[in-house]
Amino acid sequence: MNSTAGTRRSRLTEYAETAVPAEREKTETRRSDENISLPSNENSFTRPLAAELAHARRELAARVGEFRRTAVLVPVDEHDVPLTGDYGGVCWIFAFSDETALARYALARGEGDREWAYQRWLGARLLDAAVPAVGAPCGVALDVGGPGALFPPVAGIVPDRVAVDVTEEWGTAK
Repeated sequence: MNSTAGTRRSRLTEYAETAVPAEREKTETRRSDENISLPSNENSFTRPLAAELAHARRELAARVGEFRRTAVLVPVDEHDVPLTGDYGGVCWIFAFSDETALARYALARGEGDREWAYQRWLGARLLDAAVPAVGAPCGVALDVGGPGALFPPVAGIVPDRVAVDVTEEWGTAK
């Protein structure tokens, strides 16, 4: 453990500092490898809307599937209750893809000097067990404060019985 002028530093801070250059390199490589094309008016006329929607649904299903199979870090309190935040009337369980992402979040909160307890959970466990256990509209926020993803409480992501676009329990039945 390093100390600067008598100030105790968390291992998360040290981990984030050593991992930042490697993380930037991964992100830059990923960006250069991706072939991202923005939709244009020309593309809209040549590709039917139904095909674009089907493509978007397949991409979403693939991302949700990947998240469900991935072990993520879930910060917990002394009672093993996951860290959450409320936004837009929805409770969000915070999850992080790795210790670097958790360290960035801790530093952004100004809490990089304390120990952060966490558990490893499969994304499927978060979506299928933790979200319904909240008892209110709840989703999962992956890598809060960074290039992350939101998995909102909607059908196809969380169980239908707690999806806000399906259940009458939350007052938004369709």
